[in-house]
Amino acid sequence: MITRIKAAFVIGYAEGDHCILPDAELVHDDGTIVFVGRDYPGVVDTEINAGEAILSPGFIDLNALADIDHALFDSWPDATRRLGLVWSEDYLKGRTAVFTRKEARFRREFALSQLVRNGITTLMPIASESYHEWCEDYEDLADTAAAVEALGVRAYLGPSYRTAVPYTDGKRVFLHEDERLGLEGLEEAIRFAQDYDGRADGLIRTALLPARIETQTEKTLRLTRQAADELKLPVRLHAAQGLFEVETILARTGLRPLPYLADLGFLTERTYIPHAWTVPGHPNMPEAFGSGDDVALLADSGSTVLLCPIPMAHYGGMLDNYDSYREKGVRIVLGTDSAPPNMIRAMDLAMGMTKTLTADRSSAQAADLFRSATLDPADSLGRPDLGRLAPGAQADYFVLDLTGSHIGPHADPIRTLIMNGDGRDITRVVVAGRTIVDNGEIITVDTNDYRERAQEFLDRYISSLTASDYARRPTHELLPPSFPIR
Repeated sequence: MITRIKAAFVIGYAEGDHCILPDAELVHDDGTIVFVGRDYPGVVDTEINAGEAILSPGFIDLNALADIDHALFDSWPDATRRLGLVWSEDYLKGRTAVFTRKEARFRREFALSQLVRNGITTLMPIASESYHEWCEDYEDLADTAAAVEALGVRAYLGPSYRTAVPYTDGKRVFLHEDERLGLEGLEEAIRFAQDYDGRADGLIRTALLPARIETQTEKTLRLTRQAADELKLPVRLHAAQGLFEVETILARTGLRPLPYLADLGFLTERTYIPHAWTVPGHPNMPEAFGSGDDVALLADSGSTVLLCPIPMAHYGGMLDNYDSYREKGVRIVLGTDSAPPNMIRAMDLAMGMTKTLTADRSSAQAADLFRSATLDPADSLGRPDLGRLAPGAQADYFVLDLTGSHIGPHADPIRTLIMNGDGRDITRVVVAGRTIVDNGEIITVDTNDYRERAQEFLDRYISSLTASDYARRPTHELLPPSFPIR
């Protein structure tokens, strides 16, 4: 079926980059774009006029929260309460999964629906590990794949795995290691990749997604790299994202995280490093951790940095800075890693935090940030059919309504989208030519009870923290409200 959709602004693609087409149209034949411009000469089956709106390529989020977010309860506590959110020694010995498989699948379904509502058409998920018995598993990601297929979004999937979990005695944080569980998790991840890559008519692709670097052994890192190379899969590993991690890897290897990964040959193209801010030269990086140009290692290897401005703002960190990494040749792509997964807010925060760090209003240009959410992640995946609206590309796009009174008058559509718009202004989302969101509502799956079920999940999540707290404090003591409840 041939569909034509018109809008006041179409973000097209020409000569290797985005371009702006006022009063233009996009035509797609089922899942493939056949025309972008004006006055399509052919016959169409369906005609849509989006009116005063932006028609944009869908966002690509390679650190997409496929979970009910925990920032509401762990992004603000002081040090004493923060330790209460880490597993205690007693809980570690008797740990068990907090949620049933059905409940865990729902949290995926809800999170995926939130991602799509925000114009994210391709995603690579991330989720909490603290409520699992150890980590994600094959069944969890099989359920995620089923949810992805039902919704109709595009995803790169794989269960995370780890050889160690953090725990506390109430004074310090330690790592409890069980390499056997990590190796079993890697085996499950490889089996999942072999079983699921290409499913759902190609909407599902797979990746190896080991958990953060300090929870891996050298053996799991080397075997991950080997498997990724053999299966030609992307790899994502959280690294250089915290001072505890740097201290741990230095004590273990004598190297900081990024030089250690470079020494292992882990850093290559299609390798993604979320956050990557704890490097020499950053104002919050202690001099005792040594000197060197860790960012250059990322650039030389072709690895990609995943910048997630929303959680970085919530937890008090930021690259120093977006422009300086790019100037050194590092590809930076944007992720949300938060709820709501608002990529537009992420771009606006990246712009604001970078300008604050540099004191330069010309830094973090809107065009660069928009590329970091579309073209750059597509290119990093080796997918020239994604992240752009051009003939031959996938028909993955969204429509953002410009008529809302909160947006006000608009100027350049990209700057208006980032500075005045919001994910809630997205009214239509299409993936592979199939409409998933229409008039702001998901139409491929029934989401009528999602909000109530999500609230029940979060309430259970928070109440479960008493059992794992080293002091077993009730919720009102461990996580007191902002103001007294009267």
